[in-house]
This record gives sequence, structure tokens and C-alpha cells, in this order.
Amino acid sequence: MSRGDVFEYAVVRVVPRVERGEMINAGVLVYCRARSYVAARIHLDEARLRCLDPAADVEAVRAALRAVECVCAGGETAGQAAGDDPGRRFRWLTAPRSTVVQPGPIHTGLTADPAAETERLLDLLVR
Repeated sequence: MSRGDVFEYAVVRVVPRVERGEMINAGVLVYCRARSYVAARIHLDEARLRCLDPAADVEAVRAALRAVECVCAGGETAGQAAGDDPGRRFRWLTAPRSTVVQPGPIHTGLTADPAAETERLLDLLVR
């Protein structure tokens, strides 16, 4: 009996002052090749963000987090990434970058339900 399909995930981090390196977890990215599944779930705790940087531009951070969700969803709002397959979108989103919204390292696991796994990881790692 199969224990599920291999999936990969990364935490989406907000680093309001990149030079300081302090961060909060604000979401998760999940990719399951066997199911052609890629999704982002976001939960920004504004109070925690303001603890790291009282002057943080919360609306700009929210816009950047929405962009992550849009790229995962595909569709017209994903821009150039709209036509890419789920794996390519996941790899693009998890590529290291030095911006306010950054991906954490990629981890793997097994799951029978990638959507439920996305919610579980959001609860475990972000909320």
C-alpha cells in the first residue's frame, strides 16, 4: 500500500529589513509533481511584522505575498509564469532572493492529499 506521493515545500518568509536578517514566517509553498499540484497559503501576522519593523509597509508586503499566490494559481494574473507548469512555478518561487519576501529552504515529505498538507503546514509553521 502506498504511503502517498512525494511533495516538496518551503516556508515563505517576510524579512522587513533585509540588512538585519530578522524574519517571520508568512506562508507555505507546496508542490507535488505526481498530482501536478502547486499552491501557496499565506497568513501575515501584522503585529509580529510591526515588532520587527514598526515602519514596515504592510500593504507592499501583502501585495508581494498575493503575487506569490497568483504565480502558484497560474491564471492571467501570474504574468509570464502563467503558462509554466507547476514544477517550474514552484522552482521560480523557491529560488533564493534578497528581498522582503523570501523562500526558506525546500523540504520533502509524503502525502496522500497535497491540499490538506498545505493547510497542515500553514497551521504548524506559520499560524
